Order: sequence, then C-alpha cells, then structure tokens
Amino acid sequence: MAISTQPSRYPVTHPVDVAAGWELERVTAPSRLFGANGLRTGPDGRIYIAQVTGSQISALDPRTGELVTASPTGGDIVAPDDVAFDAHGNLYATEVMDGRVSVRDTGGRTRVLRDDVPSANGITFHQGRLFVGECREGGRLLEFDLAGGPPRVLLENVPSPNAMEVGPDGLLYFPVMGANEIWRIDPDGGEPQCVASDLGVPDSVKFDAQGRIVSTQVASGQVLRIDPRSGDRQLLAQLNPGLDNCTFVGEQLFVSNFTGEITEISPYGATQSVLAGGLNWPLDLAVGHDGQLYIADGTYFYIALPDGSLHTAGMLFSPGYPGFLRGLVASGPGEFVVTTSGGQVSRYRPEANETELLADGFDQLYGVALGPGGVVFAELGTGRVLSARSGGTEVLATDLREPVGVAIDPDGACLVAEAGAGRVVRLNGSKIDTVVANLQRPQGILVQGRVLYVVDAGAKELVAFDLTSSARRTIASGLPVGPPPGVTPKPLRGMPPFSGPQGPFAGITAAADGTIYLSADGDGSVLALRKDRG
Repeated sequence: MAISTQPSRYPVTHPVDVAAGWELERVTAPSRLFGANGLRTGPDGRIYIAQVTGSQISALDPRTGELVTASPTGGDIVAPDDVAFDAHGNLYATEVMDGRVSVRDTGGRTRVLRDDVPSANGITFHQGRLFVGECREGGRLLEFDLAGGPPRVLLENVPSPNAMEVGPDGLLYFPVMGANEIWRIDPDGGEPQCVASDLGVPDSVKFDAQGRIVSTQVASGQVLRIDPRSGDRQLLAQLNPGLDNCTFVGEQLFVSNFTGEITEISPYGATQSVLAGGLNWPLDLAVGHDGQLYIADGTYFYIALPDGSLHTAGMLFSPGYPGFLRGLVASGPGEFVVTTSGGQVSRYRPEANETELLADGFDQLYGVALGPGGVVFAELGTGRVLSARSGGTEVLATDLREPVGVAIDPDGACLVAEAGAGRVVRLNGSKIDTVVANLQRPQGILVQGRVLYVVDAGAKELVAFDLTSSARRTIASGLPVGPPPGVTPKPLRGMPPFSGPQGPFAGITAAADGTIYLSADGDGSVLALRKDRG
C-alpha cells in the first residue's frame, strides 16, 4: 500500500513500499521546511528563509507561493541562522553552529569570510557596511572588514543579541534576548541605549515604511510595533510562541516560526498563513499512559491529534522545559523520561511544567528506555550505554560505534542499535552479542512481544526480526528517513546554551493496539504501520 505524495522538503517522490499484510498511513503531514529562522527579502522580491537544522536556505515567491532551494542541505553553508544581501545581490549568511559568516555570490559560489565568530547570528548591510552579532551570553556586535581584515568591535558583553537593522536615524537597532530589551548604538561608536524593555523575549528588529520598529517575540508569540522615538508600542499580531524573524515585502510583513510556518501580516494586523508549520525532524516518539502519541522534536514537545494537527505540550521557552529533546519514553501518567542534546537525562511532566534532573554531563545522548535496573540511555559521543537509578549512574557498555537506539527485550536485557557498526546488539553483563547484523544505519528500535523492529535510516527500511526464530522481514522500504539519496549533511555542532550537537534520530514506538509509529525525519512527518485487520 502506498501513501499519498504531498509537497514536502524531501525531493523523493516514489511511494513507500509496504509488505503484504501491512498498511501504512501518515499521522502528520510532511514539512515544507526544516523550521524557519532568519528572513530577508532579496533583490528579486523573494523571501529568503534560513533553516538552521536543515542547513538549507529556501526562496519563497510571495506572489505565487513557489518555494525553491537557494542553498541545499549538504552544501557549503551549514546551519544558516540569518541572511542579508549586499548592493550587488550577493547573499551573506551567518552559520550559527560553526561560528562562521559566508557569502554566496550571484554565480552560486560560496566562500567563508570568517570562521571565528562564535554563535554568529544577526546580520545586516547598511550603505555597504556589514554588521554581525553573536547570539550568546557575552556576545559581540561586529563590523566586518570586507577587504579581509579583522572585524571592528562595536560592543562587547551583550547578553545574546539577535537579528538587527539600521534605523532611519542611522543607528543600529538590535534585540537583546538575555535582557528582554531592544537597544541601539551608533555604528561609528558610542554607548548603547535601551529603546524598549519588558518585552516577550525579542529576537528580531526590522523597520516599516514609517520608520517604526517591528519586532518578533519568541517567548510570547507577539509581533510588536514600537516607535523608536517615544518607545510607545502596539500589538500588531498575536501568533504562536517560537517566532524567529521577519521581513517586509512592500507593506506586507512576513514572520517566521521555529516550526517552519511563515505568516503574512497586513499593516492593520490581519494575518494569514503562507506556509504551514510542521516538524523540524521529528526525533523520538512515545505513546503516553493516556494513549496519545507524543513527539520529541528538539525545541518542541508535541501531542499528535487525531486530525493530523500538532498540539504543543511544551517548547524551549516554556516553563520547566528540559532542553532540546531527543530521547523519549513514557514513565507514568503525564510523565516522561527524556534525553537532551545538552547531555541531560530528566523526568519531564509537561502539564505541570516540571523537570526533574536525573543525570547530567553526558556527550550527545540519544535513545532512552526503562529497564529492570533503571533508566537506560545511549551516549553517542563516547560510545557508551549507561543506566541511571537513584544511587547514580552505571556504565553498561563501552566502545560501541555510535550507539543511538535502546530497547529492553522480553528477558530484561538491553538491546542497542549501533548506527556506526550497522547492527543491533544485546548487552549480557560484560558480553556484547550481535542480534541483527548487515544493517546500514539502525537508529530507533522497538520490541513487541518476541519481535524486534529496527528503523534502518541508511537503507530507509523498517525491519522486523523474530528474537526466537531469527527470521527477518522488511516491513516497509523507501521510507523518508535520513537525508535524501545522494545528500551527505554536514554535522550540526549545536548552539550553547540552547542545545548541544544536533543530529537525526528516526524513533519508533507502539500503541496498545499494536500500531507502530515511526519518525520520518526526512520529510518531517510521523507514519503509522498497522497489520491488516482483514
């Protein structure tokens, strides 16, 4: 059975092939983008959209809705967070995770301007001058020397400046996320001034045709219009939290969200969605004690609703959020154990906005499971699998090759997907036994009865392995997991303090009725597989 093809960021159009006796359906629609971060209107009138997690820049024609890729995943620009254009039409991008600023000329050639700008984020051109900000605690505002010399430091020790713009008065305006304020400074030097405070965590500043500030608020979801002379403010639109940036096309304002949604706002505040939001990845999955499907999507924690929509149970800027979520397992009513890219294992209660830290200080955590001896989790960075209990942590295995997925077999032993070794192993005390070999890149694993299900992101397959008979069967092939064929993504090094290194993880879980859910991180959807009931 094939699933219908919908517009998505994944350029493979052939349907998924499903084994006889099984049926496949989408739980959520595929995503058009890998989230949406910096926005800038290009000289061609199109809106250029930076996508950190996809290492991609797309161009949206606001008149026709056509969406094309300007800089692809696997290309020379990695984790772009914001973009700007010079007078010649060359595109400049900040690469936040690599601490770089690159330029892509009108002929499509890319070169790195500097690679020593930690958390490079906000960027703008003004009268041939290029300004860049570092979105980190103690960040700097810099003016780049386009001839290649060292940058000039305008300001130091700024608590997380973000997307900036020069105003009609010639001053450089920028949001200061750590202070919850908007500041301005003379580009030629001087002391900064606070323009507006007590906001909703501003992360962008642009100017409308009347010279008023327009600023997105990441935590509150507000779009504010602020008079830079008086400080008077007006709520232009109330959108969902997670707003990142904005740009004007004529008098129409376009706003981005971490989810990939692009919203158009009229001068009078009327809103319409131009691109629907979706999942950035997704990563791990779990069915809660309430029977609902929960999705770990890094900066968001969702419930998948029956109509295919996503309900936000928590997000990076909501109280009690554990951090960039990756591994996920239900541990009680309204409660989950999670791993984060920042190296934490936590017990998370989203309805209560509470997180209890169980263990910390690890290097690139992935899958998590509940075993007889406590919480079991995989640490990709060191090649270890560990167990956490109230008395501390215990190392169960070392020297594994990229351990990611973990599961517990019917005998209580820990199974581990070694993505780098192309196998699933069983940990028996100090012994490591191969259970399934000859896989490409196994990631999420699930045990149902005596059957082990493996998401092989390399082969783009779901494999079923009988733990008793060792019979092996491919349940689905051609899955939209991992990068598209022929694409090799560059590593995502993380954005401290928001996240550690980020990476894909095609998770898998099951409901009480036997339905199997898996993360189609390639096209940004969740899929369901069920045995035919006929």
